[in-house]
Amino acid sequence: MFNFGMKSNLATPASAKSGLPFNRLEPHLINADLHSHSCMSDGALEPRELALRAAQNGVQLWALTDHDEVVGIAEARAAANEVGMPFLGGVEVSVTWAGETVHIVGVGIDEKNPALVDGLRRTRDGRDTRAVEMGKGLARAGIQDAYEGALCYVRNPGLVSRTHFARWLVNTGHCSSINEVFQRFLVEGKPGFVAHRWASLSEAIQWIKGAGGIAVMAHPGRYRFSPAVLELLIEEFKQCGGEGIEVICGSHTKDQYVRFGEVAKRFDLMASRGSDFHAPDESHTELGRLPLLPDWLVPVWHRLI
Repeated sequence: MFNFGMKSNLATPASAKSGLPFNRLEPHLINADLHSHSCMSDGALEPRELALRAAQNGVQLWALTDHDEVVGIAEARAAANEVGMPFLGGVEVSVTWAGETVHIVGVGIDEKNPALVDGLRRTRDGRDTRAVEMGKGLARAGIQDAYEGALCYVRNPGLVSRTHFARWLVNTGHCSSINEVFQRFLVEGKPGFVAHRWASLSEAIQWIKGAGGIAVMAHPGRYRFSPAVLELLIEEFKQCGGEGIEVICGSHTKDQYVRFGEVAKRFDLMASRGSDFHAPDESHTELGRLPLLPDWLVPVWHRLI
């Protein structure tokens, strides 16, 4: 069985002799967390708070990857620099593929790239209209003022998301957990679900690559596709220029670590690792607390450090 152990996660890096912040010779041992969200999208913490939390948890290479937004990167980078934690600019782009929403993480991006900035702006357009419709759907289900309630949890007005509705519904006692909110109200077929047309797969990958980054398929184990359709998605992702896939992430099981490690190997994709951290009391996994990548995979940061 492949080793996805935790024991080396927080060890002092062997690169101390070379003066590097981590061991270039054994990149799979780096405690990298390349998927996390601040309050600039649907996370709960300021970019600076998130950076400090990552550093305190032993993260040795960190990326902020807010949904369809890059405005938090400058603050995150400055905070990471203060504590000596290597940092990569990132973003998580929402994509519509086969009628479903999938997410493509870009790491190592130049957040000022004009094509990327414009593409993300266009992707965000329509979010508020969608949120108003979600509020109307919840009102028809007997829950009034949900849209106004969700806005109380939004730091970035252009990014009202299902997570903001979920926080309001939990904190007002309509549900006991974020997971319950999604299952009862915010997934397809439920009162608060409203579909939205996001970027295309090729657009998202082109924006990321044009900004100097590497496109990584986020949390493939979460998508509701059959194994055959998921394979088609991965094939098209690679044909469009995608180069990495999340093998270790906060929502994957141990079996999925192995499954998607094998997928990465078979499709000749680099492997990524990220908690998908949103908030201290909501996330599946804490920043920096994931198992290490196995040494038979090529980490995505192999090209970025």
